[in-house]
Amino acid sequence: MNTNPASPWNTPRPAVLMAAGITLLSALLAGCNNNLEATEMTTPPPPAVDVAELSTQSVTLWDAFTGHVAATESVALRPRVSGYIDAIHFQEGELVEQGQLLFVIDPRPYQAQERAAQAGLQRAESVLSLARSEAQRARSLFQRRAISQEELDQRLATQAGAEAGLAAARAELDSAQLDLEFTRVTAPIRGRVSRAQITQGNLATADQTLLTTLVSVDPVFVYFEIDQATYYQSQQQGYQNQPDEQAFFGPGDEIRVGLTGEPGFPHRAVLDFVDNQLNRQTGTLQYRARLANPGGRFKPGQFARVEIPIEHLHQALLVDQKAVMTDQDRRFVYVVGADNTVARRDVQTRHRVQGKLVIEQGLSAGDRVIVNGLQRIPVAGVLVTPELVITDTDDARVAVSAPRGVIHM
Repeated sequence: MNTNPASPWNTPRPAVLMAAGITLLSALLAGCNNNLEATEMTTPPPPAVDVAELSTQSVTLWDAFTGHVAATESVALRPRVSGYIDAIHFQEGELVEQGQLLFVIDPRPYQAQERAAQAGLQRAESVLSLARSEAQRARSLFQRRAISQEELDQRLATQAGAEAGLAAARAELDSAQLDLEFTRVTAPIRGRVSRAQITQGNLATADQTLLTTLVSVDPVFVYFEIDQATYYQSQQQGYQNQPDEQAFFGPGDEIRVGLTGEPGFPHRAVLDFVDNQLNRQTGTLQYRARLANPGGRFKPGQFARVEIPIEHLHQALLVDQKAVMTDQDRRFVYVVGADNTVARRDVQTRHRVQGKLVIEQGLSAGDRVIVNGLQRIPVAGVLVTPELVITDTDDARVAVSAPRGVIHM
């Protein structure tokens, strides 16, 4: 057994345990400080978001309606004389010129009537010639007192009757010639002809039998109707901006037209007619525009989408549509304040087009609205790193997303 007092094995046991505890506690505290320093070094910076600074713009609000295409001229072709169809001189569905021969009705009965009328005219001319000669002789005889006044009057009356008979014969010949001419049915307008409703050898009755239909091709009309509220709004806009005008939108103004299935409104038309009264059943007013159709792309009866200007705003605020979010029945956006903290703003919107919305209430010029990076914002009040994006400040064309209105056929 070692009895050296200086030996470490002779140190009391409680002192050894205390020294070991102090050493362990120091190590633990040093580890915690290292973890705190590492945590502070790995704290992420505020999330980066794209913001757009709002500014007022001059914009024209447009509205979209549904309409239909109609031909400027449409003819239901019927014969003017009765007879059997002798020949058909057109290809169904082709484009025909004005005056082009389409149908031939058997002309032989009308040729015979014309010859009879010519014979009647010749007979009336000979009767008149004889009556004139007799009247001339009667005048000579009366001057020599060879006949009485009564006989002279009879000769003169006979001459007048012969002149009337000649006029009637000429009229009968003109009628026969017209009937003969009407056996050749020609196109009254230039346009596209439909199919033949009656074929060769069938009887066509004057003014009753439908032979075919014919519609003009270029230009065409586009009919559409707007509701009473939109009409009133355009009128009020006209009184405010153009006191001498009746409405903001009227005859002579341009509209945009698109076919069903076409993106946007690529075609241009000019308004040329506004009806003089509203439809009591639908509460709408009918408009008509003239649209050039050189290639025949538009067909009568085809549905079309029409876009018209309804209001002009001199100081409008436009916000990217994806920046506007919905919370039940409310719409809101996130704006970045001067201290780069995020705040929520409830807004009221109007029309939209091309990814932008018109803001009626809730925002003002100079506000910085978050347009990208919304998924990085858990709640309002967080700190962000805003990056300004440039938006288009040119005049904007704004319209509702879908056409509306009453289809009037």
